[in-house]
Amino acid sequence: MIDREQVHKVALLARLELTSEEEEQFTTQLGNILDYIEQLNEVDVSDVLPTTRAIDVSNVTRKDDLQPYPEREAILNSAPEQEGEFFKVPKIMNTSD
Repeated sequence: MIDREQVHKVALLARLELTSEEEEQFTTQLGNILDYIEQLNEVDVSDVLPTTRAIDVSNVTRKDDLQPYPEREAILNSAPEQEGEFFKVPKIMNTSD
């Protein structure tokens, strides 16, 4: 169980200014939260596999069809730099080992 003195100490550590009414309110609320966590600790989860989601989620994707852009030259001409028929970009990786 959490008491008002502990709430006051945590508020000081977090640099929060709480009124005495807020300290009392947070003492009650945090006590309820800790009680609920204790109830959860009593649940047998030994046969439950760890998961990151409560429901099954899968990506919805479409087939990626390659389609040439009809105005390729316009795109290349708008690039800051180009080399032949490609965009020229700064080197970001050192490939010499």
